[in-house]
Amino acid sequence: MRSLEIERRGDSAGSGRTEIRALGPGAWEVLREVRLRALAESPHAFTSTYERESTFDEAMWRQRATTCLWFVAVDGGRSVGVAGGMHGPPGDPATRELIGMWVTPTHRGRGLARRLLNAVREWAAADGADVLSLGVRQGNPGARSAYLAMGLHPTGRIEPERDRPGRSIEFLSLPLRSDRSVGDSGHHGEAGRRR
Repeated sequence: MRSLEIERRGDSAGSGRTEIRALGPGAWEVLREVRLRALAESPHAFTSTYERESTFDEAMWRQRATTCLWFVAVDGGRSVGVAGGMHGPPGDPATRELIGMWVTPTHRGRGLARRLLNAVREWAAADGADVLSLGVRQGNPGARSAYLAMGLHPTGRIEPERDRPGRSIEFLSLPLRSDRSVGDSGHHGEAGRRR
């Protein structure tokens, strides 16, 4: 995956120095910590569970840190948000996926979800993608509304959740042909492919 310059400007959250940082492959412990907090705090937003991922060993977390590019929002040395970008489904070289978006409740409504989405969007565009896609769990209207406010559009594709009969994932997408950054809402949600 191609690296890129990531925004490092402060905002009004917490200490006033919230930064968006790309995690390198060796930052698996940071990824583990923020991902487990996200799963524990917002279990309704994700297709995976805290119980499942808390059993992952170091090798699994190291693999997760290298299979996509993770971005964290950091305030006062603590990760307060996360989002990942990964290549789309096999056979679809023009699509990248946003996965695992989450912002801690104390930092919602401050533009961090937008900034995380923009970091993934910028990576996807620099990586040659035409479209950024994500899946949001049906029954998570806050996340869906936030993504729509940030410029994503429903694709009409809805798929059943793996391992959860009766639950579905709605797919949204964002064309990457524009240089505009996305709007803001500050909520969270989970992408569809990754559990």
